[in-house]
Amino acid sequence: MANPVPNNDKPSPIPAIGTLGGVRLFGVPVRLHFTFVLLLVFLLFIGVGDRQSGLMTALYILALFASVLLHEIGHTLVARRYGIRTLEIVMYPIGGISRPERQPAAREELWIALAGPMVNLLLAAVLLGWIAAHQGLLALKELAQPTDANLAQRIALGNLALCVFNLLPAYPMDGGRILRSFLALHRPEQEATRIAAGAGQMLAILMGLAGLLGGNFMLIFIALFVYLGAFQEGAAARSRILTAGYTVGAAMITDFRTLPHDATIRDAGDLLLKTSQHDFPVLHGGAVIGLLLRAALVRAMMSQGPDAYVAGAMQRDFLRLTPDLSLSDALPQLSTAGGCALVMDAGGALVGMLTSEHLSEFVLLRQAGLKS
Repeated sequence: MANPVPNNDKPSPIPAIGTLGGVRLFGVPVRLHFTFVLLLVFLLFIGVGDRQSGLMTALYILALFASVLLHEIGHTLVARRYGIRTLEIVMYPIGGISRPERQPAAREELWIALAGPMVNLLLAAVLLGWIAAHQGLLALKELAQPTDANLAQRIALGNLALCVFNLLPAYPMDGGRILRSFLALHRPEQEATRIAAGAGQMLAILMGLAGLLGGNFMLIFIALFVYLGAFQEGAAARSRILTAGYTVGAAMITDFRTLPHDATIRDAGDLLLKTSQHDFPVLHGGAVIGLLLRAALVRAMMSQGPDAYVAGAMQRDFLRLTPDLSLSDALPQLSTAGGCALVMDAGGALVGMLTSEHLSEFVLLRQAGLKS
């Protein structure tokens, strides 16, 4: 966990690329990836039929959305019991992704991963129990055609499907995390992660082949997301392993340039071109008052013009890290902070910068054995 400068709160995470919205539930930002929004529109378009009204179709889609969201809230609340803060929840087409502040230990990960599917199982059980008591359950063949009358049972079975799908033993789904947590109890973390990620990629390949042979484009779509997710999780896990035992101070940039608060966007652009630095701390009277990210610099150049001041484009609520913070703990925070953090000592003095690009180079050197 980052130790912020005294009297400053922890910054809110920078929204993941391609996300929309930003409501907060239980203090956690919830955002929709643009592909999730497209999927909702697509499902709404194809879901309206002769026997189901548009209103019930929209209600069905919203209910499944709420089910996925409650699934992620389940992860969040159990993680909180272990003292792990959730930085954000991002909703993707195949489900949500909760971004923890730190990687949970094996036993913690087991219960955190189980919490999501158990929420969907509980929702399915409650709905099916209510339907059985008040209406009577319909046969599965009667659910093939969506109608207003079978809406509740289809929502219940949708939750059951979410539970089963997420328990498949493949990273990055919950079943893969459960598999990894069991393996990590008896094997090194790197080997456990490699096996779980490999299982995820193999399952994705099989799903993709089944989709191709059966002409099921939705299955191919899901397989692609699972494969990419497994690959990214495996890469992230390798980074955590290669940074274990190191502090932020070992990987931070100490030779960097800063901007005064009265500098213009033109000044920042000139510095961007003259150096290899992409992001710039902004100072006023020797104190850090903000961080100008490259993306914000480009936006300000296009919208405000070169004569605008950097103080109007800089990020005032930026990520602060201390030099003695574990580098592994800094990884997830950096990924949701625009890829750049300022490193400050206990007195609030700026001593370095940590960026995603520089951290990647540090990991490559560790992997090559050039950094002991």
